[in-house]
Amino acid sequence: QVVSTGLQLQDYFFPGFMTPSSFMQKYTGKEFRDLKPAAAGPSAATKICLFVFFVFTRAVHPTIIDASKSINEETGKKYFAYGQMTVVLGETVVTLIVAQLMALVFGGMSEYRMIWKPGPMKVFSLIGFVYALGDYLEMASMGSLGGAAYQILLQSKLVITALMMWGIKGTKQTMLQWNILVLVMLSMCVYMIGGSKSGGSDGGIPIMGVINVLLKVTVSCLCAVLSDKFMKDYKDEPIYVQLVQFKCAWFATILAISFMDGKTWQNGFFSGWNGVTVGVLTSFTVKGWSTMYLLAILDSVLKNIGEASAVLVIYAAQVILPSFDDKFEIPTFLSVMVVILSVTAYVGSKSVVEKASKYDAMHQQGK
Repeated sequence: QVVSTGLQLQDYFFPGFMTPSSFMQKYTGKEFRDLKPAAAGPSAATKICLFVFFVFTRAVHPTIIDASKSINEETGKKYFAYGQMTVVLGETVVTLIVAQLMALVFGGMSEYRMIWKPGPMKVFSLIGFVYALGDYLEMASMGSLGGAAYQILLQSKLVITALMMWGIKGTKQTMLQWNILVLVMLSMCVYMIGGSKSGGSDGGIPIMGVINVLLKVTVSCLCAVLSDKFMKDYKDEPIYVQLVQFKCAWFATILAISFMDGKTWQNGFFSGWNGVTVGVLTSFTVKGWSTMYLLAILDSVLKNIGEASAVLVIYAAQVILPSFDDKFEIPTFLSVMVVILSVTAYVGSKSVVEKASKYDAMHQQGK
């Protein structure tokens, strides 16, 4: 009879004993009350604020550098009355001091000793040397270009990055993406030919300024790739520790360049400085720190759109502020908008191309 009911002996004589259900605890809903929710990242409002701040810093930097120029009364051309490397050298000193103090305050001597580890110091010193060359090229190009022209030419980084990714990683662009990249380059040429009036005495395009910007962009793209890789490799180090490791070689390189320009030390380090020059120093410092922190929060899409949007902010500042002679002109405004929209079109095409690739792959598997 026991067998016919399908029961085991222990169930017959000791019901409910030694059964799996007897070992299971009842779920009350309170078991996970102390578990912290997973971090969801910055809120939408925070991202908007950071994006606006990013655009602001990218727009103010070339604008204030342009505003710091003096005008030669004989030729009417703009030039830097102060040593171009003095502001960069001052920024490296400020960052070195502040970052080391942060290491001592937040981490004590143990964190301060992390700065001088041979491994990361060698890596970040090399990258810092290349960054220093980028700062030199930036100031050299700004000597002959206006703020809006400089920021527009920086958008060539999309083309240079695409070529680098193609050559190094084999990442190919679609025909749509190459067409948009060509549109970006042509729109920059249209602005430089018809919109920019900050060239030489004949109103032509300042060739050396354009070349310096393109070299600066190439250096920046290379540094961005290297920084992203090695900052992740040494992610146990705080950013302010890595900044010191960057700035050691950065400072030494800029110091060496300052001795060779025939102006910085011969005329006196602070010769030609004024309130606007202090603003340039502050802008370099804020840009350097914000770049390291903001790019860790904002994705590449927002970053590229932000840098493109900064062009419009710079143009508006040059039209509105009394320190500039620019006037609002519809052709110049339209050329600026074409640059911005072509950049945002290229950035937006990435997700479309990825979705199309996934669809094609699924369609091929379906066959």
